[in-house]
Amino acid sequence: MSLKSSNKTDVNTTELVISIDADAFEAAVEKEYQRQKKNIQIRGFRKGKVSRKLAEREFGEGAFYEGAINSLLGPEIDAAVKETGLVLVDRPNVEVTSIDKAQGVELKAVCVTKPEIEIADYKGIKAPKEVKEITEEDIDKQIDIIRKKNARIVSVEDRAAQLDDEVIIDFEGFFGDEAFEGGKGEDHPLRLGSGQFIPGFEDQIVGHNIGDEFDVNVKFPEDYQMTDYAGKDATFKCKLKAISYEELPEINDDLVKDATEFETVAEYKDDIKTKLEEAATQQAESGFENAVMEALISKVDAPIPNCMYEQRIDSLMRSFEQQLQQQGMDIKLYFQYTGMDMDSFRETYRDRAVNEVKLRLALEKIADLENIQISDEELNNSLGEIAAANNIDVETVKRFIPVEDYITDLRVQKAIELVKENAVVDNTVAEEKAE
Repeated sequence: MSLKSSNKTDVNTTELVISIDADAFEAAVEKEYQRQKKNIQIRGFRKGKVSRKLAEREFGEGAFYEGAINSLLGPEIDAAVKETGLVLVDRPNVEVTSIDKAQGVELKAVCVTKPEIEIADYKGIKAPKEVKEITEEDIDKQIDIIRKKNARIVSVEDRAAQLDDEVIIDFEGFFGDEAFEGGKGEDHPLRLGSGQFIPGFEDQIVGHNIGDEFDVNVKFPEDYQMTDYAGKDATFKCKLKAISYEELPEINDDLVKDATEFETVAEYKDDIKTKLEEAATQQAESGFENAVMEALISKVDAPIPNCMYEQRIDSLMRSFEQQLQQQGMDIKLYFQYTGMDMDSFRETYRDRAVNEVKLRLALEKIADLENIQISDEELNNSLGEIAAANNIDVETVKRFIPVEDYITDLRVQKAIELVKENAVVDNTVAEEKAE
């Protein structure tokens, strides 16, 4: 292989001209002939017994050229890219510009390269960090959880249904005089005010008594997931069969002893407050980091190849599809429920993909500028954690994880910590944005 030239033809685009000498090309052609030989058949000759010379005379001199060139492309282009020091972000677009048995092969490879990011002022980024103050109301909300778990269900006989009641209803939905599929239910439990049904449905049950039969008139939302129903007026014929409500117990030491590991309400409240304060601190730290990273993204101002965004969208979509599969659903069924198609679904990930690509490039650049390194000890400790979590040995982890890529991930994580440690808490930033 000989790299004849390397020319930057556009932003993030370099064209390589590569020549493969006649000897290397001949060796590849012979190897391709040997690979195909067992399947070659010509009248008068047994299958697999046709010489290369005869095969080329029968099918043309270039009969084995395509396979030979394909076998050379990967290694030859990899060698050329390594020689130039280019970092590619997509597969090269390769064109064979000449083939000659005596002269060899010449290729043109158009390579999309990793963009060179300029990033400045990444230290001293200002971002808000406000820790929420925990109030008695916050504590009471947590206490209400154990009260609800220990609530008593009380049946109602002497009044009409109210919001927050649990009712049992029969219903059947109609478009005009025609019942529609999926619109019928019997002995269906419904908490009034839960928003489980179409807007307006639950409100029209309020005020009815057990045994009442009545119509509920509603309009399906324009963005309803079943597009055939979206925007249509419907009437549900309903019968109210039962009413009940939750009676919450009083919070006292006895309830606390029965429902928690604490002895008194005071001890339980102290524990709730401590945990809520810890969560508030963590939330503030997370919000601070997110704001710092958003500010860092805004500092990235460079042309970035669109393929990098598309690749990130592909990755996000694969993760989402795996989640769907774990829930027993595939992407086609998801599209039916949501009324989306592949193109519109991809677009929902675009903003996120753009931000993630920019952030990654910025952090990799910072890692280079700061000469962030990962020691062998750090690498082995991190791989050891993965091994322990999956009950396998470190060598097995190394076989499944591209170690160089993983080292880059660790360098990026260190870059995040560096930027965050050098950031400045300034709550006026949030106020300025709000204005």
